[in-house]
Amino acid sequence: MGTLVCFHAHPDDESISTGGTLARASAEGHRVVVVIATNGDFGEVPEDLAEGETLVDRRRAESGRSAEALGVHRVVWLGYKDSGMTGWEQNSDPESFLQAPVEEAAEKLAAVLREEHADVLTVYDWHGNYGHPDHIKVNIVGHRAAKIVGVPRVFEATINRDHIVRMIAAAREAGAPLADEFDPNVGADDGNPIGMAESELTHAVDVSAYLSQKRESLRAHRSQITDTSFFLEMPDDAFNQSFGTEWFILEGAEPGLRSGWLFE
Repeated sequence: MGTLVCFHAHPDDESISTGGTLARASAEGHRVVVVIATNGDFGEVPEDLAEGETLVDRRRAESGRSAEALGVHRVVWLGYKDSGMTGWEQNSDPESFLQAPVEEAAEKLAAVLREEHADVLTVYDWHGNYGHPDHIKVNIVGHRAAKIVGVPRVFEATINRDHIVRMIAAAREAGAPLADEFDPNVGADDGNPIGMAESELTHAVDVSAYLSQKRESLRAHRSQITDTSFFLEMPDDAFNQSFGTEWFILEGAEPGLRSGWLFE
């Protein structure tokens, strides 16, 4: 058995991009650890915060429930402030993750990787899936920390852009009502299309047996993902087709998508 460390930018990111992988790794007997770079303090503020409770308090509690749903053994917070989206004034906050010196942040993550004897680390693709400054920083800091420690296998969690295009086309052909004319090939937060082209991916990880846990994890983040959200209002069949596979790029591997697993 090995140890998987998934490095994420904000609380709830672990559910969306690697929830099935975390649940599968735990179910198969591996140790699973989630490291979250920021406190998520620029997320949606719920109306039911208790007196004295902050958004950061709520999101940490939600992350604990998410971790329990996925079988995560440990959650580590690096403690940086959320940098906000591209162009927000929070980008320049000296306490934000975006402004953190790469070596400083990488050493914090490296300490966890050493302590956990990490066999596998996940980060995001080069533009953070959709251009969010904190997601891009996860890619940079994560790769640097892996080099410092010598983690054997580093995967970039990503979005399969072509899969989304196919899903939208199938829904339209079936006459399903589409909330908008979302086009994944249009530039996202950094001007690049979301995710990566299928031709650039290396691993399609089957997580279909763990989607109930992934959904439970998503529900745990109620302050950010309500029961009427896109993720939770989808019928089971549509959710399974959309999220039954999680997509990765193995560092150093030649492109060419294959069915596989992070511990192979």
